Amino acid sequence: MSDTMTRCAWAGNNSLMRSYHDEEWGMPERDSRTLWEVLMLEGFQAGLSWITILKKREAFREAFHHFDPERIARYKEADIERLMQNSGIVRARAKIEATIGGAKIYLAMQRSGEDFSDYVWGMAGGKPIQHEGPLPPKTELSEKISADLKKRGFKFVGPVIVYAWMQAVGITNDHAADCFRRKPCAKKKAI
Repeated sequence: MSDTMTRCAWAGNNSLMRSYHDEEWGMPERDSRTLWEVLMLEGFQAGLSWITILKKREAFREAFHHFDPERIARYKEADIERLMQNSGIVRARAKIEATIGGAKIYLAMQRSGEDFSDYVWGMAGGKPIQHEGPLPPKTELSEKISADLKKRGFKFVGPVIVYAWMQAVGITNDHAADCFRRKPCAKKKAI
């Protein structure tokens, strides 16, 4: 994308952030596994900047077997220790354990016939929410989704993290009014 395009201010001048903004952020996502992966990465971001996670995203994908819930759900203590030694990822035991637990919950939902994508998009009304104005740190919907995820046993899914995830996966379109990505994301149906 051209550097002369008007973007959301947070994309700044960093080429990685710009690429993420221009190609991914805010695009409605319907793939259950991808939605789950992004939620897990948002959990790792807690207390850190998103650029930290973006820089480490490929290392996370490699370390976590491309976020394959079937494999992650079978991780044992040796896998946790392997991940704790991996300098390419955020080495936080609680977040690693939360991802393993999240894989088990995701699979339990599948086994019970509950599709993760349908679950989340159903709570959001089935289509992207077009938000305008100042960006809040959380919303009523992010609080509702957060509470339900926590009730199911997910960790690192507070309402602020959930709202950042909703923005990332296009559940809400929070591109600035003058951002060149706002209209395409508004027109895009959840894929």
